[in-house]
Amino acid sequence: MELRIAQIQMSVTADKGENIRRACRMVRAAGDIDLAVLPEMFCCPYDNACFRPYGEPEGGEAYQALSTLAKEKSIWLVGGTVPELAGEKVYNTCYVFAPDGKCVAKHRKMHLFDIDVDGGQRFMESETLTAGDTVTTFATPWGVMGVCVCFDFRFEELSRLMTLAGAQVIFVPAAFNMTTGPAHWELLFRQRAVDNQCFTVGTSPARDEAAGYVAWGHSIVCDPWGTVVRQCDEREQTAVTMLDMARVASVRRQLPILSARRADVYEMRKK
Repeated sequence: MELRIAQIQMSVTADKGENIRRACRMVRAAGDIDLAVLPEMFCCPYDNACFRPYGEPEGGEAYQALSTLAKEKSIWLVGGTVPELAGEKVYNTCYVFAPDGKCVAKHRKMHLFDIDVDGGQRFMESETLTAGDTVTTFATPWGVMGVCVCFDFRFEELSRLMTLAGAQVIFVPAAFNMTTGPAHWELLFRQRAVDNQCFTVGTSPARDEAAGYVAWGHSIVCDPWGTVVRQCDEREQTAVTMLDMARVASVRRQLPILSARRADVYEMRKK
């Protein structure tokens, strides 16, 4: 019932090939693990101008490297995200690979990061990216897992749908920035863990102060009670954490939030 995960909080440069090699080196160096998680846009700068030039169709360079790596280490691999080219469209896509190298899940970020914070960050993903529309879970020997991407995690309905589909861990490749990170990063991961009585795992790129988009870092793991069991600083690192999966059933038994839901009344009704 124990799941040993490695979060790869890596530096991302303008060299796609080197980013892929760096990710693979860091996963290989993580030691004896069951599952590794990469950050959002691990293979390219987080910039609208980069998404299409760095993009690839499903089965491309980054996809093949991660598939090979998962099989080589015989691990599950939540492959961060890459810009996926699909005809004229570009998606922010997370591929999940099983220990045999097969892709067992694919999540296209469904809530695009279009924000304009007074005195803070402005970013409009919709200028380049297309939104996905699928709730994504995958089955493992440790139970069902969910995956979403960064801004997706702000929408509680999505996390609840993954939980109702059986998710006991929600993996979130993400790249919160220096405005939203200090304000909401830990808060969101703790709250979603409490709401859904599951583990939440957020994996960020390392911070690069010289980048056009500066990531907060602070990759995090919260348990089903909302306790922060791991949080990195802003620097490049690999964080290995053991998840006691029995904790999920224990918390759900002690505090019956999910079993006491009143789905029969959770809708707006006309008066």
